[in-house]
Amino acid sequence: MHQGIKLWGRATSVNVQKAAWVIAELDLPCERIDAGGAFGGLNDPAYIALNPNRRVPTLIDGDLVLWESNAICRYLGQAYGRADMFDPSNAKAQGQADMWMEWFQNNVYANFIALFYQAVRLPPSQRDAKSRSAALDGLCRALEIFDAALADREFICGDRLSLGDIPTGSCLYRFFTMDIERPSLPNIERYYETLTQRKTYHDTVMVDYSSLRGVD
Repeated sequence: MHQGIKLWGRATSVNVQKAAWVIAELDLPCERIDAGGAFGGLNDPAYIALNPNRRVPTLIDGDLVLWESNAICRYLGQAYGRADMFDPSNAKAQGQADMWMEWFQNNVYANFIALFYQAVRLPPSQRDAKSRSAALDGLCRALEIFDAALADREFICGDRLSLGDIPTGSCLYRFFTMDIERPSLPNIERYYETLTQRKTYHDTVMVDYSSLRGVD
C-alpha cells in the first residue's frame, strides 16, 4: 500500500501548486514541507543534496527524488494514474497531454512570470510599463491558442481533466485575479469557472498570494 510522498515547496509557488494539484486529484497521501521564499531552506546542505538547483518543488517517493514540476506531474500520472484520472496506459492521450505541457513551458510560462512580477511581485516604484505591456501581450496571444482549442471541449484534451490542463490551469487563478487588462477569452473563462468548482483546484491553486506583493 502506498505510504505517502513528500513535497517540498511553499503553497504560494505556482510550480509547487502544479504538483500539489495532481497529488490531490489522485488522492495520494502527501506531506508538504514549506520551503523557499519566506520559509528559506533552499541553501541548506540537506536540501541541496536533494535539489542542487535550490528551487522548488522537490518530490520524494520512496527512494526516488525528482525536481522540475512538469517531470513530477508526469511521474505521478505514470505511477499512480487510473483509468478515470491521468490514465498511464493510453499513449495517445498522454501524447496530447504532453504536447500541451510543453506548449505551456515554451509559450506561456516566461510571459506569465514576467507579468506577475510587473503586476504583483515588484514594488510599484520598480515596475516598468513597457515590460508589463510586452508580457501581457505575449501571454494573451498564447492564451488565444488555448482558448480556441477549448471551443469544442470541456478540458484541453477532451471531456476529462488531463495532465495537459495542469500547467495552464495552475496559472489561471492569478491571471483572473491580478490587476491587469484582460481580453475576452470566453472559452478560457468558462473553463476557469469549471476548474474553480473542483475542490482539488480550490485547495491547491486558489491560494492567497498577497504575501508575495512587493511594496515600496
